Amino acid sequence: MTSIGRPCQPRDDGARVDHTGSVSDHEEPTVTHPRPPEGGPTAEPLSVALLAEFVMLEGVSLTARNDLIESARVRELAKGETLLRAGEPNEQMFLVLGGHLGVFLEGHEGEAVAMLGVGETVGELSLLDGSPVSATVIATETTRLLAIDEATFWRLTDASHAFAVNLLMRLAARLRANNAAVSKSVVERRRYERAAMFDGLTGIHNRRWLDETLHRLVKRQRLSGGHLSVALIDIDHFKQFNDRFGHAAGDHVLSTVASLLARNLRPTDLVARFGGEEFVILFPDTLIDDAVTAAERVRLAAAAERLKMPDGTDLPPVTISVGVAELGPSHDVTELLKIADLAMYSAKQSGRNRVVRASP
Repeated sequence: MTSIGRPCQPRDDGARVDHTGSVSDHEEPTVTHPRPPEGGPTAEPLSVALLAEFVMLEGVSLTARNDLIESARVRELAKGETLLRAGEPNEQMFLVLGGHLGVFLEGHEGEAVAMLGVGETVGELSLLDGSPVSATVIATETTRLLAIDEATFWRLTDASHAFAVNLLMRLAARLRANNAAVSKSVVERRRYERAAMFDGLTGIHNRRWLDETLHRLVKRQRLSGGHLSVALIDIDHFKQFNDRFGHAAGDHVLSTVASLLARNLRPTDLVARFGGEEFVILFPDTLIDDAVTAAERVRLAAAAERLKMPDGTDLPPVTISVGVAELGPSHDVTELLKIADLAMYSAKQSGRNRVVRASP
């Protein structure tokens, strides 16, 4: 039986520690606290037995738990009250005795990135590395906490192997959770980046990707002195086709033509949907004569394609008109596309289903 001879001492929150009795299996030092407001967490007296029920204090000796009761302070937060504020210093670890805390990265108005319940801790990282608080922690309901100051925290860490192990396990669990969150964030970011650069209907690159890539290719051509050609493609009579057979058939034609373009190009050639029924092919390091040859190969493939809806319905064949241009010494991206567009318009005016090379 261990005798505790220190007299009762007043606490900041009005509670008193009873040290006049002795510690045994039936009688333990306790800290009593005022009854919480109606609807709040139950104010069960704090005892060494109660502390042993928390994961962070599992295996911690009776002596160490007694020291914790003597040194720590129970604190109560009202709903909406801030415990820790991001960027500010902190010199305490808090153990949740009742209620819940929300962890916020962007102030109280944002969405909580984590919720902390009974038995969980917060604030220990600030004690370990002396850094400011990284997130704002707010009570989402009336919450009771055991506030452990820095001196008590380090004394407990030095004296209790079990506490040190529990602390390491909790930090490792948080690290794993953070890694999982980061991995999920990376996957989602890549998915969003892909969605931002690819056309949802056809699966090929979209106008945004085209703008970025074409500017990069033009800059590279200026530095290297190489060649760059482009082909602007329009599906002939697409509006009439859409009106006659419906938008589902029109979408099927767009997807089919996009796939056909991709299948009939070199690995180094690039294709994108320009908008509506128009497509663009980029021919890096390619003279206009070779680009015209490639465009003619694509035109023939399109005319020979037999269109069939997913339900088996046959559709009439479609043709394409193509304008091809090569980047000149004084051209920028806008001028290059304008020249290719004029050549494509000439192809349509000349009877469609043909390739027209832009004039030098």
